[in-house]
Amino acid sequence: MTERLATRTPPEAPDRTRSRRIDVDWVRRNGVYVALVLLLAVNVLITDNFVSEGTLRLQLIQVVPVLIVALGMALVIGTEGIDLSVGAVMAIAAALIPLYIGYGTLVAVLVAVLAGGISGALAGTLVGRVGVQPIIATLGIMVAGRGLANLFGGEIKSIRDPGIVELGTGSLLGIPYVVLIAAAVAASAWFLVSRSTYGRRLVAIGGNQRAAELAGLPVRRVLLVTYVLCGLLAALAGVLLAARSQASDPTKLGLLMELSAITAVVLGGTPLSGGQVRIAGTIAGALLLQLVTATLIFHDIPDSTAQIAQAVIVVAAVYVQLGRKKAKR
Repeated sequence: MTERLATRTPPEAPDRTRSRRIDVDWVRRNGVYVALVLLLAVNVLITDNFVSEGTLRLQLIQVVPVLIVALGMALVIGTEGIDLSVGAVMAIAAALIPLYIGYGTLVAVLVAVLAGGISGALAGTLVGRVGVQPIIATLGIMVAGRGLANLFGGEIKSIRDPGIVELGTGSLLGIPYVVLIAAAVAASAWFLVSRSTYGRRLVAIGGNQRAAELAGLPVRRVLLVTYVLCGLLAALAGVLLAARSQASDPTKLGLLMELSAITAVVLGGTPLSGGQVRIAGTIAGALLLQLVTATLIFHDIPDSTAQIAQAVIVVAAVYVQLGRKKAKR
């Protein structure tokens, strides 16, 4: 009996370090949702008339361009790439609408969106086939695209076409068309990433492009499709923004949109190193960005301060990602 007691192994103590690590990792993965809920709660308590149909409706409408562009950006970042040309593509799309509106609303919208697809095809070709670094390829397109938008548009032009105006201001069953379009884009992006062969290939390429090539995956084709999708979504966002403002401003429309989109994606937990795409997180990131900006505006804080806050947020989000990598190691 004594011998049994002497040789009995004491129960293992709980691994508190591992438990803390799991808790911290949970916070890192779900921090964007926690921050969104907390900021909503703060606004409910301290912001006058925040809980009203008009305010909530306005926030949803204003977040649409960032959300649509961010979803395209998430796909590109999932391949370990980046697209700095999205703002310029938005400006090109908006500048083309007044030029083709005489052929009808549908033709003008299709031409504008098609221009985004062409821009994306150029970026995808440079990255996938020529081997140019994504940041360099899309930076060149960004500079040239902004100049092209000014060449097409020249100056601010009003858009009074009834179809375009209805697209930007109309609604179905009380839900704005732009919000319905954004919801459809988000659902399509989720399906592509989670349920399609394309999504699995995209994630594999982002995780290890060399291994994907050796496995026989069509890397060039997937990269091309990804950048085309990003360009199409950027152009769509440009059309919706022009429709809502009823004007085309090639100089300012879409300016710094690439930074907002990247911030939303990073906040949502999609790593800049690729290999993962978080659609729900990207949506939450875009909503959080919009809510931060709106909160500052509600309390009469200058727009320049909002830009500084956005810069701090993206640096913090990248830092959290780095911490997640160290925790995994």
